[in-house]
Amino acid sequence: MALTPETLPRHELNGLPVRVVDSDDETRVGLEGRVVIETTNTLSIEIRVDGDSRVVMVPKSGSVFEFAITDDAAGDEKSPGTASKLADTQPDATGDVPFESECAGEDVAYVTVDGSRLLSRPARRTETNGDSPWQ
Repeated sequence: MALTPETLPRHELNGLPVRVVDSDDETRVGLEGRVVIETTNTLSIEIRVDGDSRVVMVPKSGSVFEFAITDDAAGDEKSPGTASKLADTQPDATGDVPFESECAGEDVAYVTVDGSRLLSRPARRTETNGDSPWQ
């Protein structure tokens, strides 16, 4: 099954670029990086700043995430691009907006997903056969 905006909740999220669009904890809004670990209730996001990296756990419940799907992730030569929900965010201290620059291009689709749609064991959510409600 191809990775598209419609099917994103049924796919493996590890490795995808992600940004926290909204959260019950305002300090998490705007965090961006790559998903390194997904559990039933959290996404662990690796954030890189000035060559250093750290991993931040963000609860799925109460958060809204924006994923950047590129051609590499989608496995599609010509997927349509969509505008980022946070395209007008402020640049960092170096003047760059890392999420945008890392994923910029016309072949990038930004998919906004309410974290409550992802509340499930990743292995169960990505099943393609049986009686899975995610199919």
